[in-house]
Amino acid sequence: MYKAERTKNVVSGTRGIVYKEALRVQAEGNKVLKMNTGNPAAFGFPVPDSLKKAIAEATEKAAAYSESTGIKEAKEAILAYDLGKGFKNISVNDIFLGNGVSELAEMICSAMIDPGDEVLCPCPNYNLWTNSVLLAEGKPVFYECFEEKNWMPDADEIESHVTDKTKVIVIINPNNPTGALYSDELLLKICDVARRHGLVIFADEIYDRLLMDGAKHSSIAALAPDIPVMTFNGLSKSHIVCGFRCGWMTASGFTGKDGEEFKTVLETLSSVRLCSNTFAQFCVPAALADPVYTVEMMSPGGRIYERREATINAVNEAEYLSVVKNTGALYCFVRIDPERVHIKDGDDKQFAMEMVRDKHVMVVPGSGFDYPKPNYFRVVMLPEPEELAKAIKDIDDFCRTYDEKHYH
Repeated sequence: MYKAERTKNVVSGTRGIVYKEALRVQAEGNKVLKMNTGNPAAFGFPVPDSLKKAIAEATEKAAAYSESTGIKEAKEAILAYDLGKGFKNISVNDIFLGNGVSELAEMICSAMIDPGDEVLCPCPNYNLWTNSVLLAEGKPVFYECFEEKNWMPDADEIESHVTDKTKVIVIINPNNPTGALYSDELLLKICDVARRHGLVIFADEIYDRLLMDGAKHSSIAALAPDIPVMTFNGLSKSHIVCGFRCGWMTASGFTGKDGEEFKTVLETLSSVRLCSNTFAQFCVPAALADPVYTVEMMSPGGRIYERREATINAVNEAEYLSVVKNTGALYCFVRIDPERVHIKDGDDKQFAMEMVRDKHVMVVPGSGFDYPKPNYFRVVMLPEPEELAKAIKDIDDFCRTYDEKHYH
């Protein structure tokens, strides 16, 4: 009676039924290792001193509403950052701050997606994007990311999904949940698809600073300044302030009268919610002026780098698990051997809930990222290396007994 039809297929992969089961098991007095969200502060990662100083200095200024699209200092810092990455023909008027990329994803879909419009989303996919499309009454259409190609998509396969209703291609790079970093060659091919069909690109690049092994990130907006691109970024992961809800989006390639009218719509939607968190906005200049903190985390000896190494090594030693080593982000997408562990289609959430009860380890199964194969899960590489290694060993041990429990 009360539920809007548009919410019918909206689900939370990271805080859905597996998470609720983990909370129940924890409430019984058990310690549960919850690896459902990339939330570094929850695992003891400290806020950089540069941001603590910015917060202290902003106390009085942050008490008032800001301009709806963001404070001048933050927008100027973001503009400098984007120009440094090769963006062309943008100004502070093309930048919009929000309460995390989550709010901005809903805002952009409200601004651009009409009922029935199709949006091409990666599979696996961080389902913020599918949920935002559904709430705008659009239709998510999935293109595949291929494990055998190091979890990269294929531009021809993406193009095969284009119809006369397609409006947008979503790119998550570096990717969540796989940690894959896309090559310039692939990005340019995707740009060609967008160019041929007159499509907009939504580029979720919030992990662009979280790179390892000497990898370099290219912004798709910089590679194709002639294509309309909305680029999304923020401080949540790179500067350990998920709870601050600090994100932004930059519009590039939106030219002419239509482009200006569209940005006016974004200004209006920004005004409807008055403004985003002002404390977080005052942190932006300090954060973007402090790349050292993030680089140190991702370099050999750094906290995230060493956790990545511990995770990959533990999976490689496991009997039933395998993984493509990630280059970016905080995650890897682990495969359970389907020949030896027979998880039926639709049962991966049940598998994960039983593992919470048995091993007190929580991961998000592949279906939480709109992935149809039941034998995958995401690992968040944030606990201590020893905890991660033990968790992988416990998951492997759970796999060993799963078939015997269910099928024998």
